[in-house]
Amino acid sequence: AAREPGAPDDELAGRRAADASGDRGGAAGTPDYGEKRLPQALIIGVKKGGTRALLEAIRAHPDVRAVGVEPHFFDRNYDKGLDWYRNVMPKTVDGQITMEKTPSYFVTNEAPQRIHSMSRDTKLIVVVRDPVTRAISDYTQTLSKKPDIPTFEVLAFKNRTLGLIDASWSAIRIGIYALHLQSWLRYFRLAQIHLVSGERLIVDPAGEMAKVQDFLGLTRVVTEKHFYFNKTKGFPCLKKPEDSSAPRCLGKSKGRTHPLIDPEVILRLRKFYKPFNMMFYQMTGQDFQWEQEEGDK
Repeated sequence: AAREPGAPDDELAGRRAADASGDRGGAAGTPDYGEKRLPQALIIGVKKGGTRALLEAIRAHPDVRAVGVEPHFFDRNYDKGLDWYRNVMPKTVDGQITMEKTPSYFVTNEAPQRIHSMSRDTKLIVVVRDPVTRAISDYTQTLSKKPDIPTFEVLAFKNRTLGLIDASWSAIRIGIYALHLQSWLRYFRLAQIHLVSGERLIVDPAGEMAKVQDFLGLTRVVTEKHFYFNKTKGFPCLKKPEDSSAPRCLGKSKGRTHPLIDPEVILRLRKFYKPFNMMFYQMTGQDFQWEQEEGDK
């Protein structure tokens, strides 16, 4: 299937990461000295949650260096070993944090234990988003690459007459956040896991970034001045406050128009996710208010 322009081919991402590790991570003009280190912080999920936007925003911080592509080390490339992984990283100097993002880690069974064995002090960031809109966004991405797939409605149900949701379909399974979080909490304390609201990242990027910088122990450098709202895309874009050049916006593969989904199916999905959302709010001590959205859709 043809891939959309601008979207990295995940299979190639690991290989490309090795070549691209020096690319424009952190402050654009960071000289190429220092040493490569294993990451101290990871963006581990979730797919279609807003991880690319978060990575681009945190890379505007001079004390952050990050890999531009997804290394997929803890899921697909683990057999290559930690030396390979370290080599994928950009060089840092003392006081800088090395980061990477691979959203599939959150739903990979072996990832918590593997990351813990690299360093039990790793800081983990998860961008979460209303699981219903996340599932539709996930489907929309697949549809853009494989236009012949069945409709969302067909894939979402095991039995539509009985209203039985197919929770084994990855677009739906990923959004059962409480289930996945349980496996991370076996290895990491909740204090080591920072949750970013994908919705608030769009409406208040500076507010969400303040919390992320605090969590990483960084000075709050990325602020309101770094964001400009692009009305066409419906997303905030990043700009350098001191720079008059055009703001950097996410590529064509972001902000796709979602297909219209039967409202009954959306209602059924909301009902399906509700108990898991409640469990997730309870586990994290945070209410993401996804139930409030029912009236808006």
